[in-house]
Amino acid sequence: MSTPDDASTHSAPQAPAGPATGPAGKRAEANDLGRALHGWRDRIAPGTVGLPAGGVRRAVGLRREELAQLAALSVDYITRLEQGRATSPSPQVLASLARALRLSADESAYLHLLAGQPEPGPGHVSSHIPPGLRRLLDQLAGAPLSVHDAAWNLVEWNRQWAALFGDPSALRGRERNIVWRHFAGRTGRVRQTPEQRAAFEAATVADLRSATARYPADLELRALVKDLRSVSAVFAELWDSGIVGTHASGSKSVDHPEVGTLSLDCDVLVAAGSDLRVVAYTAAPGSEAAERLRLLGVIGTQAMN
Repeated sequence: MSTPDDASTHSAPQAPAGPATGPAGKRAEANDLGRALHGWRDRIAPGTVGLPAGGVRRAVGLRREELAQLAALSVDYITRLEQGRATSPSPQVLASLARALRLSADESAYLHLLAGQPEPGPGHVSSHIPPGLRRLLDQLAGAPLSVHDAAWNLVEWNRQWAALFGDPSALRGRERNIVWRHFAGRTGRVRQTPEQRAAFEAATVADLRSATARYPADLELRALVKDLRSVSAVFAELWDSGIVGTHASGSKSVDHPEVGTLSLDCDVLVAAGSDLRVVAYTAAPGSEAAERLRLLGVIGTQAMN
């Protein structure tokens, strides 16, 4: 996956005995945040996130630029956080850091405490991946996999997925939301028949409708629905119709610029005990698509000469 092995077996740094006050206290709290981030970064082996571990490395674990890539943040911002010069990270930034560092639920709560932000409550869409699911995803690393939250925001992906669809590390905000990209007309590599397109639209609109019912206090989710209604007449019509759809196993055609078209089976799995969706792409053993997937595993996201 785009983040390393499960961190739930590690203990979080101990919280300060009590909040300090005044300018010196604020600096101390900022340093506590920086030390925690640095410690969590140091414990991650680069190889577990698909990064090269060879050569001379000053960092024990991940370099700052590597964490920045995984969390979709700038290196400068990571540096300022660790040095205590950026003291008010947003909930979105904290969620990205928690995912990239593979923090446990307790560690994520501690991160929010250090940053002075309330931990997301049950009324908000969660992107936390349970340790058991992480281990399962790691064991299925040979197939292109992506993980999405209840609003269909892309949470994680593995190297095979990035090789198949393109590296999403540079995408920010709405550009990581599969529903937004579809209805806003963002072109991708998936080719759909009219029937496949209709089924996809019905299922994702139904998913968002269910999510708004489960998370009524999530303002970001409601803003997404509002903006989708504005940008797409098709979405607005489906939303107003009360359409209900479900995700069924099927096939998808992916046009890759280097290896050509791949006809793949696509399955959407809902993780037990959460609203996370795991999307898996597979090919029949011995098929042409399987051979092309194998080739993608070799070339990764690099174009062939």
